[in-house]
Formats: sequence, structure tokens, C-alpha cells
Amino acid sequence: MTTRRRRLARAVRRFWRRSTRTTPSGAVDKAMSRREALRFARDAATIAAGAAVATSAGCSRDEETLAKWDEHFKGNFRLMTDREKRETIERLERLARTKIGRKVHIKSTPAKEGVLYGYAFNIGKCKGYRSCVEACKKENNQDRRTDMAYIRIFEMKNGKVDLEDSTADFSHTVPAEGHFYLGTQCFQCANPPCVDVCPVGATWQEPDGITVVDYDWCIGCRYCEAACPYWARRFNWNEPEIAPAEVNANQHYLGNRLRKKGVMEKCTFCIQRSREGRNPACVEACPTGARVFGNLLDPNSEIRYVIENKKVFRLKEDLGTDPKFWYYMD
Repeated sequence: MTTRRRRLARAVRRFWRRSTRTTPSGAVDKAMSRREALRFARDAATIAAGAAVATSAGCSRDEETLAKWDEHFKGNFRLMTDREKRETIERLERLARTKIGRKVHIKSTPAKEGVLYGYAFNIGKCKGYRSCVEACKKENNQDRRTDMAYIRIFEMKNGKVDLEDSTADFSHTVPAEGHFYLGTQCFQCANPPCVDVCPVGATWQEPDGITVVDYDWCIGCRYCEAACPYWARRFNWNEPEIAPAEVNANQHYLGNRLRKKGVMEKCTFCIQRSREGRNPACVEACPTGARVFGNLLDPNSEIRYVIENKKVFRLKEDLGTDPKFWYYMD
């Protein structure tokens, strides 16, 4: 049997093992619910069709088909061994190269010990230019067709913080007289309600405080979107569209790697940058220095200085979410 056929056979066996159950005595229990039976029939047909294509096509097509099968059956990122993580990332890099015709590099850089990320936003310095919004879109490979954005800049009347009586869709020259600007994104809550409601464990909080999503485990139920009091979650109603030349090839498995239709995504404090010791793209792009990012556990960090020496506040503190995102003025 050729290597290609052996791999196909292994894929079929993996599918069969995951589609059957065993009784305490070890016997296979093939009793399925109607939903399971329909899913089994659908996936069996997919395997058969894929095998036919792989047999008649060249090696590259065969590899792509097998890679997609392996992606379909892989486990949650938190439960993978280091080897499984490496294999998964290599597979995703191959699939991305096939899709966009360019090489990408996907990291799985873990959280560093002694690091808890925090963010501060100076509402006295922000002028509403929204350079941060555009930088975020490019850095995080967000859908261009729907103009998806993690960051929103709200224009508010002086003396009043009221998101309900403000807009993030202004198109006039900024800054506007009599107004100030307040940005929102994911606040990386210490008690994230979005995590609590996920029925499949597709989203969780990392040790450095960043709440992440395993896009391949997300089922698109949007419970997290409903639970978030800060409007931070985004749903892909369609397959995200990005011109191949515009794809940021510096990616992280839990961050800005290419997403798909039917899954949630969100700000991760640019995990692909922050875990490499760099500022998020929005911080770097801000022309007025209104954004501060850093390690809350470092007493000498700028973020600690702001929290300890400025008059700060957080949105909806009464909810008990404990967001790691503060607002202040000089």
C-alpha cells in the first residue's frame, strides 16, 4: 500500500473511532441518535469523495485533503500535547499557503510567567483619528468585505460618559468641538462572562490575562457575544475576505491566524506581538500617545504608573467583571 493510501486509511479509521462508542465490556455500541446518524452519513460521504479526489489527483491535492480531515478531527488546543500542537500548526501553515499562495508563520508562544497584561486609555489625548482601528484591522487579518473592527472610537459630548448617547460611526473632521473620544475593545476581564457561557470550552482566559478563542472548536452559537457587556465579540457571517497580499503572515494560533465562516473572534491584545515583547498594533499606531500597555505585575511599568498616579475609572465596574482596561486623563 502506498504512503498516500495508508494515510487515507488512517484518516478513515480515526473517523470511525470517533463516530462509535464502546460499552464497559469493550464492545462497540453503534446505536446513534438521529443527529449522530446524519452527521456520520455526511462525513462518511465526505471521506469517500475525498478519497476519490485524492486517488485521481496529484500529491499536493492529496495532502490538502488529508490536512483538512486532520483539522476536522483535532482536539481543543488546551488539551493538545506539544507534538500535536506542532503538527497542527504545520498543517495550518500548509493550508494557508495553499489558500493564499504565500507562506505564513503561525506561533504558539505561551504566556510568560510573572506577566499580567493591562491597558490604559487617555481620553484627554485621543482625538478620534482612528489610526488604531486601521492598524488593528491590518495586524489581525480582519475581514475586509464587512470592514470588521475590534476597536470602536466613540465620540462623546464633553462632561458625559454615555455610550448609549454617542456614536462610533462619525465621518466628519476630528476632533469635533465640544466632544471627546473614548475607545472600546476587549477589556480582557479578570472575570469574563463570555468564558462562562461557552458550551464547548472554545474560549478561555490564559495565565497572562488574555481571553482567547480556539476558532476550530467554536460552534458559532454567539452566547459569548450576548454575554459580553462591552460589545467586544465579532461573528463571521461569511467567509472572511482578505487580499492575499494584505494578509499579515506573522500569526498566532490563538490570535490573528486566518478565520472562517461561522466563528467568533475578538481582540487578544495582539497576542502575536505582546508575547514577543512588543506593543499591540493600536498602541504603536496611535499618533497622540493616548494608549498605554504593559505588565501589571511590573511595579516599574508605565501601566502601573498610570493606575497608581492618575485618576482612573473603568466601564461598568458594578458588573464585577474586573476589566484590565482603565481610562484616565492627564
